[in-house]
Amino acid sequence: MDKPQRTLSQNAALHLWLRQTADLLNDAGMDMKKTLKESVDIPWTEESAKLHLWKPVMEAMTGNDSTTEMDTIEPSEICKVITKHIGENHGVVLPEWPNRFTRDE
Repeated sequence: MDKPQRTLSQNAALHLWLRQTADLLNDAGMDMKKTLKESVDIPWTEESAKLHLWKPVMEAMTGNDSTTEMDTIEPSEICKVITKHIGENHGVVLPEWPNRFTRDE
């Protein structure tokens, strides 16, 4: 049986989390150079967080190459893996996965 596809609310939560993550990494001085490449200062954006953090982990965990293919469980699981990695390797605490109570924050 196929898993249910991620909801519009989960899509909104994904993009909120990506924006919050980009802001936190930038505020911590962890530009993309320090996190990914050593040659150029590149500030994080919502889109770069999606392309360079979210999608590689999503593809490794699910085999999917599009966020539209995620089920309802995968977004929060992917978030946990990224949050753990960034925390352990860079000392930055990323936001928790947004929910209906925290989405407007």
